[in-house]
Amino acid sequence: MRKAQETVFEIIEGADENGSRWSRYFDILIVSLISISILQVILESFQHIHALYEWQFRILEVFIVIVFTIEYLLRLWAARLKYPERGPITSRLFFIFSAYGLIDLFAILPFYLPFFLAVDLRFIRILRVMRLLRVFKLNRYLKAFRIVGAVIMDKRSELSITIFVTFLLLLLSSTVMYYLEGDVQPDSFPNIISTFWWAIATLTTVGYGDVVPVTGWGRFISGIIALLGIGLVALPTGIISAAFVEALEEEKGKKKKARPKLPEDGYRYCPYCGRPMEEH
Repeated sequence: MRKAQETVFEIIEGADENGSRWSRYFDILIVSLISISILQVILESFQHIHALYEWQFRILEVFIVIVFTIEYLLRLWAARLKYPERGPITSRLFFIFSAYGLIDLFAILPFYLPFFLAVDLRFIRILRVMRLLRVFKLNRYLKAFRIVGAVIMDKRSELSITIFVTFLLLLLSSTVMYYLEGDVQPDSFPNIISTFWWAIATLTTVGYGDVVPVTGWGRFISGIIALLGIGLVALPTGIISAAFVEALEEEKGKKKKARPKLPEDGYRYCPYCGRPMEEH
């Protein structure tokens, strides 16, 4: 039993440069099924395509859910090896309520819920949309997703500050505009909460134009808010961009350290490209 768990754990935990061949095959299978599933959700939004290939889509969805269910059960079974410091039960509970465990569960849950609960058509449509959550499963298999997640987690303090400042500016902007434009345009600025829509559209420099100030002071304040929005939107972008560049440089540094060193007398053939050393 222990040997079987170790074999399963080695296969399902994702292949790195030193991973086994079966582990890489498993990763390719799961990534392919995730991509196909997302493409299926998009194609089903076209009514004529959905009506023409409805039973093919159904068979494909059943196959994908079966594979994802087997993957989830295998990860649950081998959770003891992923969390060796925990007991056999607590390790499985820890996996179930972990971020990856919840993503894996939500990836298959919309398929099974209608069998156990009486739901109406509107709720079924929402469940179908939840299949898009499968895209987050890619985070486990693609290094780019892992780097982005690590960057966001590393800069969460700085990002939380910018989010808080943005919220304060939105609140201040919507309050000021309500008192400046509320009496003139009661339908467009009926209260502070409704004015939030205008503040978000202006602060992010989207400016749909459906709600615009008409008073002189309102236009003046609106222009200032729009200019502040340009700098405020650039703050989190700059933080993430700089951190992302640092993470990429660290990855390059790790790869350089991992490369084998050439002996003093050299190789007859290059260990990287396979060509004779005389050609270099």
